[in-house]
Amino acid sequence: MKYLLSGIAIALMACGSGKTNTLLKNKKWKVYDVTIPAKDGYNAVQVTQAKDLKNGYYSDAYYQFLDDGLFIATIAGQPDSGRYKLLSNGSIISITAANGDRKAEHLVEVVKLSDELFDMKVASGDYHFILRTRKQ
Repeated sequence: MKYLLSGIAIALMACGSGKTNTLLKNKKWKVYDVTIPAKDGYNAVQVTQAKDLKNGYYSDAYYQFLDDGLFIATIAGQPDSGRYKLLSNGSIISITAANGDRKAEHLVEVVKLSDELFDMKVASGDYHFILRTRKQ
């Protein structure tokens, strides 16, 4: 019985990561909005930074999750590649350098994910933001 329960738990965890991976992969996700997580409350500096990020850095940003854990971020027409791996049953995405070095790891929380929309919580400086993306 113990082995059966362990097997079911492992299968359920694999399903979550598998579903996340299937929804993420082989699509081009374009950032269309930058917002503040609801739980963060109001902070004028954070609100200003969200607007600045939306109209500046993320105004022409795309993300792609491809086969074999390849990740491509294109910002202002400049692509950069890295590796991605799903953690915590698909609720966290670990993004690392192309060689997989975790010294510069970025952890992204999956807030909402469907076939058309992907909202992710990211850290930037002292604050967290929600990047709202659409499938292109």
